Amino acid sequence: MPVRLKQKGDFLLNQGKASEAIQSYQQAIEQKPDYAEAYNNLGIAFKYQDRLDEAITCYQAALKHRPDYAIACNNMANAIRDQGNLAEAERLYLEALKLKPEFAEVFNNLGNVLMEKGQLDKAILQFQKALQIKPDYAEAHNNLGNAFQEQKDLTAAIGCYQRAIKLSPQYHKAFNNLGNAYQKLGRLNQAIFCYQKAIELRPDYIEAFNNAGNALVESAKIPEAIVAYKKALDMNPAYLVAHSNLLLAWQYQAGFDVATHYVAAKNWWQQHLSNNVRSDITQNFVTGEKRLKIGYISPDFRQHSVSFFFLPLLTNHDRSLVEVFCYSAVKFSDYLTHKIRLLCDHWRPIIGLTDRAIADQVRQDGIDILVDLAGHTAENRLPVFAYKPAPVQITWLGYPGTTGMPVMDFRLTDEIADPPGEADEYHSETLVRLPQGFLCYGPPEDAPDVSGLPARKNGHITFGSFNNLPKINLEVIGLWSRLLQQVPDSCLLLKSKQFADEYIRQRFLDLFSAGGIAAERLTLLPRVDSTVGHLAIYHQVDIGLDPFPYNGTTTTCESLWMGVPVITFRGDRHAGRVGASILIRMGLKDMVAESQDQYVGSGIKLAEDMNALENLRADLRSRMQSSGLCDGRSFARIMEKSFHKLWQNCCQKNDQSK
Repeated sequence: MPVRLKQKGDFLLNQGKASEAIQSYQQAIEQKPDYAEAYNNLGIAFKYQDRLDEAITCYQAALKHRPDYAIACNNMANAIRDQGNLAEAERLYLEALKLKPEFAEVFNNLGNVLMEKGQLDKAILQFQKALQIKPDYAEAHNNLGNAFQEQKDLTAAIGCYQRAIKLSPQYHKAFNNLGNAYQKLGRLNQAIFCYQKAIELRPDYIEAFNNAGNALVESAKIPEAIVAYKKALDMNPAYLVAHSNLLLAWQYQAGFDVATHYVAAKNWWQQHLSNNVRSDITQNFVTGEKRLKIGYISPDFRQHSVSFFFLPLLTNHDRSLVEVFCYSAVKFSDYLTHKIRLLCDHWRPIIGLTDRAIADQVRQDGIDILVDLAGHTAENRLPVFAYKPAPVQITWLGYPGTTGMPVMDFRLTDEIADPPGEADEYHSETLVRLPQGFLCYGPPEDAPDVSGLPARKNGHITFGSFNNLPKINLEVIGLWSRLLQQVPDSCLLLKSKQFADEYIRQRFLDLFSAGGIAAERLTLLPRVDSTVGHLAIYHQVDIGLDPFPYNGTTTTCESLWMGVPVITFRGDRHAGRVGASILIRMGLKDMVAESQDQYVGSGIKLAEDMNALENLRADLRSRMQSSGLCDGRSFARIMEKSFHKLWQNCCQKNDQSK
């Protein structure tokens, strides 16, 4: 009778009827209290319902009655892994392999844990062991592909996914991962096809909808991307990552007003984190001067735009005033990661840690001020801030808008990017406006020299923009086409990694053609890997063009450093005022347009006076060097003064509340 009850439970569980299956397993256990297999399957049913603690208890009971039960040991490791305890999961997988050395599934699961811990070489070895035992193991081929993709060996990854799909043509996850690999290669059209195939195989596959949204953003198809993100959220309103991606996508969309974006950001907070807030800060509030412990948390301590603006601060921090902790969510280290690690006082890798574990580490470190450098961008760790692990929490640099989080106390900006009396009401944070601007740029040490004016050699003006493609929307294309039409014989050079995809290149040629600009007046260049090679392309550009409503930041600074002036259009939000913030600090207010007509007029004026343009080109780098934009020492003093002021205010409020 117990066997039949277990078999009934197995049948019900296979039908997706977990609650009914649980009843059958429990009845079987009542009749046979030492029924290890029933305990194991009861655990599977509980895990199916995300009742992980109950599942683990069942697996423990199964192992108590049958200590050599490798399957139960593996299943318990799976549940513990889902709880975020990777170390204990790894220990249990190794224990399961002692019980059953040729257990392919355990090698596969162990590989996944090691990959989550960032130990990619070890993970690959485990997947390969699984495939030696079971060569037709599609899931292990897929996971091996994931590990290769994490190592940026995309060719090997694609081969693994294709083998997985050949073995299992309905394997929706493999199609999704294949799409991820194609997207990283810049083959966006193929990536979108793979995501659509994954969704066709599993219509409720929310990850594929989110990934399709990412690929559509990269393809500069913002409205379609927004639809994809919304579909993912319709199916799972708790899908935090897709919701952050949606907020970022709206930043690119012309016509999406700042008030609506503010409401959307607050909704993100209410939807995902408001019920998880806790504040059990144990740090002592010491009034008066003290050496502050400052924590910076970011996934972008690497060759990334954020690092170009963070390094000048980190390099010039006065260590008698601040003690610096960097909480690194970087998956792949590079030379900048190594440089940042050497410059900070304490380096804390947080890959593989839960948000709660990171918050506990921040508390343990006694951080006074915790600074987010990512906002709603990729791989952010904003949920850590919901635990309020530091008395003062600040967002800065990585994202051009409010987080929507009331536990984020401040946002660092300036009066140009966020004008007083206009921007404050659209932020959940209190805005702190730095007196010399919120950016400090660190130019590459190996940047090429400024060249002569290309127009002297070419006989015509070349406009250019090296901004990421999603910033170049239809309205931007229309305005740039209008400018090209009014400057005879002028050309436009665009550089973006997405132009490696021939489909995207042709689409943009067609869009400009619709605006009356022939293909021969356009040069569309893909990514150039070396910094020197990338910056050298500015030798072909006379005048830079800033997109809107999402301006460039790094691209604008690079352009100016290479002697290329930039025309910007001041918009209605932070993302659309960064260009103005940079140029006005450089003394280039005439290049900040307040209307689209003025934008075109500025371009015509610069193009018509080649002597003035040539003199400006020769002067820009020295002007930039002598401006506050590149004065890391002064910027660090301003930041430290602001940090101490915010800390003192926090201490005073704490004293008043006692």
